[in-house]
Amino acid sequence: NDPSRSPLLEVKGNIELKRPRIKAPSRLPLSGSRLKRRPDQMEDGLEPEKKRTRGLGATTKITTSHPRVPSLTTVPQTQGQTTAQKVSKKTGPRCSTAIATGLKNQKPVPAVPVQKPGTSAVPPMAGGKKPSKRPAWDLKGQLCDLNAELKRCRERTQTLDQENQQLQDQLRDAQQQAKALGTERRTLEGHLAKVQAQAEQSQQELKNLRACVLELEERLSTQEGLVQELQKKQVELQEERRGLTSQLEEKERRLQTSEVALSSSRAEVASLWQETAAQAALLAEREERLHGLEMERRRLHNQLQELKGNIRVFCRVRPVLPGEPTPPPGLLLFPSGPGGPSDPPTRLSLSRSDERRGTLSGALAPPTRHDFSFDRVFPPGSGQDEVFEEIAMLVQSALDGYPVCIFAYGQTGSGKTFTMEGGPGGDPQLEGLIPRALRHLFSVAQELSGQGWTYSFVASYVEIYNETVRDLLATGTRKGQGGECEIRRAGPGSEELTVTNARYVPVSCEKEVEALLHLARQNRAVARTAQNERSSRSHSVFQLQISGEHSSRGLQCGASLSLVDLAGSERLDPGLALGPGERERLRETQAINSSLSTLGLVIMALSNKESHVPYRNSKLTYLLQNSLGGSAKMLMFVNISPLEENVSESLNSLRFASKVNQCVIGTAQANRK
Repeated sequence: NDPSRSPLLEVKGNIELKRPRIKAPSRLPLSGSRLKRRPDQMEDGLEPEKKRTRGLGATTKITTSHPRVPSLTTVPQTQGQTTAQKVSKKTGPRCSTAIATGLKNQKPVPAVPVQKPGTSAVPPMAGGKKPSKRPAWDLKGQLCDLNAELKRCRERTQTLDQENQQLQDQLRDAQQQAKALGTERRTLEGHLAKVQAQAEQSQQELKNLRACVLELEERLSTQEGLVQELQKKQVELQEERRGLTSQLEEKERRLQTSEVALSSSRAEVASLWQETAAQAALLAEREERLHGLEMERRRLHNQLQELKGNIRVFCRVRPVLPGEPTPPPGLLLFPSGPGGPSDPPTRLSLSRSDERRGTLSGALAPPTRHDFSFDRVFPPGSGQDEVFEEIAMLVQSALDGYPVCIFAYGQTGSGKTFTMEGGPGGDPQLEGLIPRALRHLFSVAQELSGQGWTYSFVASYVEIYNETVRDLLATGTRKGQGGECEIRRAGPGSEELTVTNARYVPVSCEKEVEALLHLARQNRAVARTAQNERSSRSHSVFQLQISGEHSSRGLQCGASLSLVDLAGSERLDPGLALGPGERERLRETQAINSSLSTLGLVIMALSNKESHVPYRNSKLTYLLQNSLGGSAKMLMFVNISPLEENVSESLNSLRFASKVNQCVIGTAQANRK
């Protein structure tokens, strides 16, 4: 040893020789250069440092504070062995070999505590008191402490070398054992492959044998069943032979009897042929008679309708709705008919009081009474079924080839739409004239099909709003394009009118009609007015084109049924302030009143047999031209309100209907080919 070398540098060199090199950064205490500091600087260099972790497999905590001696944590010797054994048992020879090789290549690194020069190796004092700090000038004491620490490190190194040797021996044993187990595994795998091949071959042979056994069992059961069946059939054949023998004898006896009866039957058949021919002739005669009776029925039915009048007017008074004031007594009276209370009412009396009129004494004048007479009057209690019963025969005339037109006329809120279409909710008792009329037509057409008649029905539904025709059955992109609809003739020289760009839907049942009515309600133009929250501001026209054919007789007939819900007929208020919304209502009301006035002029011209009838003055009368002429039957419902506040409008509606009721149109002609 070099005597000039510092004791601290010698101790440091010995420690580094024993310790394996670790790439992790280490913080060694006090290099040789630090010993050359002054005593006061050395005292500052001996301050405690942070704990560092070193070693293999376990964590060694080193405390380098002045008052305590650093503790040394070692790795248990059996830890690596136990781990290797567990892994060997779980993963097999290959994994154990890999683990053993890894353990062999990895050398244990002892954890060497690093102590700064100048620290004391004196163990902590009892009672938890810290040992006194060596002064900076006590280099001999510090050297003693380092020597003691060096001794302990050498002992620790020797112990770790012994443990390393034991682990290497165990690793060699484990590798040999793994090699032997690998050889044994390969031998067992080869044997297992042979056994599996033999087992698969045996399974295939067993499967073939089972299939053969099943096939033989099936054949055996089939043969046994066949034998039993043949035996049973043999017994049956024997019994049948005996029965046939007895039947043969019986047949021979009956044959003799039948030969005797045959001669008499031939004579009877000849008489039956004669009777059948007579029945066929009688049937043809009765069919001809039935057809004649049907034609006579149609003629009498039409004559009955003509006797009632080709223009008829019915008056219907709606009931008072919830929330409306009760009308005063005597406002509306329904006098009995000539036959007494049992006859349906045909007259109506409306009383109107005028506060501006008075007597000389200053008292109010008595109310003015207005009497009207119509073909039928329906009081507020009349139901929808009672109303339709009166027009059912008129609707049937459309099947006979006569054009039929039914109007609903009156002020807003008088019940026109309810009369024609019915109430909401789908209640059968509240159904209007349109669904009831089509149900009646479908039913009668089904009955006439037994007499050889075949009918087809095509429906259309349009509205006339501000003299513009709109299609109420438009769907999808065609909605809102009512302005494109125009009234045109079906062809050159044809009297039939059609609406361009409008849908004509074939119908054959009630559900199809209900769907069309629902669609039309959604598309119809409505608005809020002073008389009604949701008032119809257009004329809606439902038309049903009916075509009938009797193929065996070559007969054809065709007609149209028009059911019209007219817009409200209220008059304009001259003192009404006109805003933007009121101007639009004003234009609507003017268009409505103009078309209603034209309708009255057309009816009067037809009644007076004038040469010119102003059909084209209104889109409504032009569309209904073929349903208003002399070959058509027309019925008008005048709907009035029972409220006292609507007396003026009700009186105007009754006067207009009374004028229509006085008109007489010529005899209707059926449209037959």
